[in-house]
Amino acid sequence: MTKEMKAFEIRVKKLPSDYQAAWVKINANLWPNSDFTGRNLMTILDGVLGLLEETAAEGQSVQEVFGDDIKGFCTALAGEEGTKSFRDKWRQQLSNNIVKKLGK
Repeated sequence: MTKEMKAFEIRVKKLPSDYQAAWVKINANLWPNSDFTGRNLMTILDGVLGLLEETAAEGQSVQEVFGDDIKGFCTALAGEEGTKSFRDKWRQQLSNNIVKKLGK
């Protein structure tokens, strides 16, 4: 996973500065939706980076791609991909523990 993140950063450095800033915001907004290792986000991050590369090559601005709401984009993306946040995992674990205790 570390190698993948380093490869992502190399790809990001080739993008225009406004795209690099968008990448930082995207990372900040997607990581709270990761599992404990973050592996569930690798394909999502790769796809988003591919989108950034394509739109930069086409000459579109970050504003045209994401609008004003990068956080909303990330929330929608994480929701569509079915990623669960730490809170979701802990809530499920608590529910499972309660069921076990009540069942005994």
